Amino acid sequence: MAHKSKFHMLSLLLALVLVLSACGNGGTESGASGTSGEGASDGEGQAAKTSFTIGYATGDPASKQAISDAIKAFTEANPNVEIKDVSEGTTSSYLDWLKTKDAVGEFPDLVEMRDTEVFLKAGKIVELPSDLHDLFSTLPEVGGKVYNAPLTLNAPQGIIYSKQAYEKAGITEEPKTYDEFLADQEKLKASGITPIVVGGKDIFHMGFWLNKFLIDDVYAKDPDWNSKRTAKQVSFTDANVVQAMTNYKELFSKYVDKGWLSTADNQTASILVAGKAAQLFSGPWMFTQIQQADPNFEFGFYALPDREGKRNVIGLPSPAGWTLSADAAKDQAKVDAMKSFIRFFFSKEQYAKYLSTVNGIPSTKEPVEYQATEQMQTVLDLMKDESVTKSLAINNWWGENQIPPQFRNWYYKLMQEMVLKNGDVAEYMKKADAEYDTEVAANKQ
Repeated sequence: MAHKSKFHMLSLLLALVLVLSACGNGGTESGASGTSGEGASDGEGQAAKTSFTIGYATGDPASKQAISDAIKAFTEANPNVEIKDVSEGTTSSYLDWLKTKDAVGEFPDLVEMRDTEVFLKAGKIVELPSDLHDLFSTLPEVGGKVYNAPLTLNAPQGIIYSKQAYEKAGITEEPKTYDEFLADQEKLKASGITPIVVGGKDIFHMGFWLNKFLIDDVYAKDPDWNSKRTAKQVSFTDANVVQAMTNYKELFSKYVDKGWLSTADNQTASILVAGKAAQLFSGPWMFTQIQQADPNFEFGFYALPDREGKRNVIGLPSPAGWTLSADAAKDQAKVDAMKSFIRFFFSKEQYAKYLSTVNGIPSTKEPVEYQATEQMQTVLDLMKDESVTKSLAINNWWGENQIPPQFRNWYYKLMQEMVLKNGDVAEYMKKADAEYDTEVAANKQ
């Protein structure tokens, strides 16, 4: 009996030691899978499977591929996390696509957000977790709070041109004023080539040229114009806006390829490299598409000056980027997985791959370098040049300067119609005023 009692006592002591040992290791094996160190355990020492959906704009093939590659790399390194990519190619605006996904109950858990205030007011998104803030050099706030992890900083747009077409037309240097640019368009026409290709089938593409002129004549001089328009202190019929849209109409009527309304944004690169047009007004994300279409195609890039010779470009930060949905934020496992993906996406090596593919301007606090092409170096130099005015597109302002969310697309389509019908600019600006006021009033209800 004494032998059995001693054996029983030893068994109890051994069991107690094992229990205490298990408590002391803190379940460290639960985060062993992947690189995140986050996530719940399934009780058997393995990281529990977590899944979340992701949505982003797919209009630019290079950006779409870069994000797809990042998702693939992350899930390979983190087999316990499944990312369901619900992004879709569409000719409608990204804002409309997101609203449709919301309407059918499929709003993405992690979403590339470009219209932060619209979805914030609708209660669809939450603040960016504070432990991610230190990743970034600048984080624009909405109402004093941060909602977005910026994929890149806003990049300047400009003229992407065929060096061969310029040489054939006798254009030996980049224009120093907008009037010199117009003179070059006449030279290009005389050489037998269409001067400019535009992807007007995609409504977002219309904003490239429209905002070029709005920035030159309106926003570069008055960044608060939108808030003044909402307060009815300024008007679309004012001389500066009429001049901007007159410049736009003249350019499209004289120098843009006649098939612009049926040309998609993703067709413009192939049209340029095929020699069917000499120039494209777009951003650095197009550089990769052009190089993929023809690695031997020689092209340049420059910021198009205004009539006074000043260069005004998109380049201010705005509240946009990876954003967590309000519904997903209720699930801590999803939050941990999404935070892990964001950290991975902006990790030095992975982010450099993304930036290289999209020719992006880094938003991270930690410097990220990649081999910049000749054209991309011009973009980076523009961003550093203090003599270049940095601004935003009509719909990228926020706070008091936010426009009614539906107005952008309506206005872009109105400007398409004005060109097609050879409409009177002043009369069309009256229509813009009326619609703007109607939408402002509707938003107050």
